[in-house]
Amino acid sequence: LRLVPVPVGSLLSSYGWYILLAAVAVYLLIQKISQGLAARPSGRSGAADAAVEPDAVVRRQEALAAARLRMQEELNAQAERYKEKQRQLEEEKRRQKIAMWESMQEGKSYKGNLKLNQQEVESGASTSSAVPKSKPNKKPLRGGG
Repeated sequence: LRLVPVPVGSLLSSYGWYILLAAVAVYLLIQKISQGLAARPSGRSGAADAAVEPDAVVRRQEALAAARLRMQEELNAQAERYKEKQRQLEEEKRRQKIAMWESMQEGKSYKGNLKLNQQEVESGASTSSAVPKSKPNKKPLRGGG
């Protein structure tokens, strides 16, 4: 028994603060884990709540189904609007091709007609600037001599 206190005393004198801090850290860790387990609802209590409140579960499922249906209807409406927009664009392209073909048959320049049609579409779409911009006078790259 005389040999035991000497190594324990030397161990405590060398590593005493480290042992104390480790013990406090382990204690706090155990407290944190026990609080987490106490706060977490167990599977048994969840099953008991579901057995007690079947009406709440049914209402929640009905609300979820109604929300899904509402979202699906919105998606279908968006798809219809997109299809209608695509149809209008295709119709406009077809009309431009017909107008281009007719101008070619009449012997007119179809490229110039196409540019005029595009300018009409642009001017109809944006009425912000009615005055066309004039080109600035450019200097020639080479001298006259």
